[in-house]
Amino acid sequence: MKRLFGIFAVMAALFAFKSDTSSDAKHHPNDIIGTYLSQDKDSKVRVFLAMNDKYSGKVEWLKEPNDQYGKPKRDHKNPNPDKRDRARLGLVILKNFVYDPGDDRWEGGTVYDPKSGNTYSGYIYYDSKDKKKLHLRGYVLGMPFLGRTATWERVD
Repeated sequence: MKRLFGIFAVMAALFAFKSDTSSDAKHHPNDIIGTYLSQDKDSKVRVFLAMNDKYSGKVEWLKEPNDQYGKPKRDHKNPNPDKRDRARLGLVILKNFVYDPGDDRWEGGTVYDPKSGNTYSGYIYYDSKDKKKLHLRGYVLGMPFLGRTATWERVD
C-alpha cells in the first residue's frame, strides 16, 4: 500500500510539474501576427489574421524585387499558367493557418514557395516563449517527416 501511495505521489508531482511548464510554453493565437525576415534573408513576410479568421502571410519586401531586366519579379514558376504574371512582391505565400492550443502551434495551412512553384502543407511554431524565432515546417503528402523547417526572425 505504501508503494502504491509513493507511485501515486510521484505521478501527481510529475503531472503538477508538467502542468506548470506546459502552461508557460502556451501562446496566444495572435502572437504569430507580425513581420518576419526569411531564413535566406531575402524577403520579409507579414503574417496577419485574414478575413476567414485564419492566419496568412504576404511578401512585404524582397531584397532583389526586380529581375535582371529591371522589371518586378513575377511568379513565373507557378504551376497555374494564369498566375505566372503575378508580382512576387505582395504575394500571399502562407494561407489558412489555425492555432491549435493542444500542440501550441498554428497548423492546417499551406506554404507556397515562389522560388520553386510548389505548395506544401505546413505548421508554424515557436520553440519557446520567445517570439523572435518562428519555425515554419513545410511538407508533402501529409507527412511532416517528408519536409523541411525554415526559421524566420521577427523584425517588427
